[in-house]
Amino acid sequence: MSQKFVDRLPEIQRAVVVDPDTGSLSAALRRHDESRLDEAVGLAMALDLKIVGTHTARVRKPNPATLFGQGKVEELADLCEQLEANVVIINTTLTPIQQRNLEKALEVKVIDRTGLILEIFGLRARTNEGKLQVELARLEYERSRLVRTWTHLERQRATGTTGGPGETQIELDRRMIADKIKRLKGDLEEVRRTRNLHRNARRKVPYPIVALVGYTNAGKSTLFNHLTRAEVLAKDMLFATLDTTLRTLNLPNGRPAIISDTVGFISDLPHELVAAFRATLEEVIEADLILHVRDMSNPEAETQGRDVEQVLEHIHPDLDRSRFVEVWNKIDLVDEEARDTLYARAITSKMAKRPIPVSAITGEGIDALLAAISQGVDSDGAEIDIVLAPHEGQKLAFLYDQARILSRFEDDQGRVHLRVRLSDQALGRLERMG
Repeated sequence: MSQKFVDRLPEIQRAVVVDPDTGSLSAALRRHDESRLDEAVGLAMALDLKIVGTHTARVRKPNPATLFGQGKVEELADLCEQLEANVVIINTTLTPIQQRNLEKALEVKVIDRTGLILEIFGLRARTNEGKLQVELARLEYERSRLVRTWTHLERQRATGTTGGPGETQIELDRRMIADKIKRLKGDLEEVRRTRNLHRNARRKVPYPIVALVGYTNAGKSTLFNHLTRAEVLAKDMLFATLDTTLRTLNLPNGRPAIISDTVGFISDLPHELVAAFRATLEEVIEADLILHVRDMSNPEAETQGRDVEQVLEHIHPDLDRSRFVEVWNKIDLVDEEARDTLYARAITSKMAKRPIPVSAITGEGIDALLAAISQGVDSDGAEIDIVLAPHEGQKLAFLYDQARILSRFEDDQGRVHLRVRLSDQALGRLERMG
C-alpha cells in the first residue's frame, strides 16, 4: 500500500481548494457555494495545509476524464502556477482516472474529498479500534486507485509464466491489500463481539445509555464535557473527536446513566468510512436515548441535520425516531431575536420529544436538557408500588441505584413504602433477589 498522503507531500504544503458545483442537487437541497467552500477549507486546514487560494468551479456536464472541461483545467493550472500551489483539493469524489489526469494536467498533487477525510481520520484516530477502522477505510479507497498508483510502470509482454512488471506489481499489490482487508475485517469483527459483551454486561446493571450524535463541530464534545465534567478534546475544528468516549452521567433523580460521545458526521461522508465505523455507530443504534446535537448558529443547520439523519438511516433504516431528542446548541452565538424564535419553535414543535435549546459554553438550557434526559430514559418500564421491611436494605439500595423513585414514606413498623418506575430488566433483577 502506498504511503500516507501527508508523508508524500513536499515540506511546504500550499493548497488550492476547488469546489465543483455540478448542479446535481435541487435548489432546495443545494448548499450555498460559500458554505460548501468554507467547509472544504476547514477540512484542508484540519490537515494542516496552508490555503493559498479557493475557487468555485461550475460544471455543466462532468467530464469523465477530468471532471472539468478543458478550459477550466487550463484555468486551474494557471492558478496553481500563479499561487505556487503544490496541492489541489477537489471538494467531491473523483474517479481514479479523473484524479490521475488532473495530476498530470495540473502538475501538482490532487486529492479528492474522500481522500482528504480519510487522511484527517488517519491523523486523529487514537484508540486501537479507531486506527483499525480508518486503516480499513483507507485500504478500500486505495484498492480502487491502484490503476492510478502504478501507471508509471510499463506494461510489457509476459515472458514465460510472468506478466509484465506493471501487471505483476498491480496483482501483487491487490493481493496484499486484499489480505490486509481480510485481516482488518476479522479484527473489527472481534471488536464488535467485544462491544456486544460490554453491552450485555451493561444491560445486566442496567444503566440507561445516552448517545450524542451530530454534524462535525456541532459542539458535542463541549456538551459532553459540561454534562460529565470530563476533559474530552473540544476544539473549533472539523473532526476533533473520532474515538467514542463513555462516561457516567448523574441525572437529576439521582439515577446514573452512561453517555457516549461519537465521531461527527459530515455531508457526503465516504461510504468506506460509514462501513468501517459501523461497529462504533452501532453504539448509537443501541442507545436508550439519542441526543442529536445541532449548531443552530450555523446557516446550514437544517441541511446538516438532514445529513446526520441520512447516515443514521443508512446504518439502520428502521431506527426508532421516538428515542431522539434534538439539542439546539450554540444559542449563545445567535442574537436575541433569533434565540426567541428558537425557543418558540421548540415549544410548538411536533417532534416526538421537544427540542431543547442550550449553550454548552454558558450552561443555558442544561437543566432542561438533564430533565429531558431523565424523562426520556424513564419513559419505558412500569410504575409499581413496593413495600420493604426494615431488614431489606440491599433492595432499597438497589432501587435507589436502578429505579426512579416517585414517592416514599415509612410507616409505624419501619417499613418503607415506595412508588417507583422500573425497567423490565431491573424489575427482573429485583424479583430474583427474593
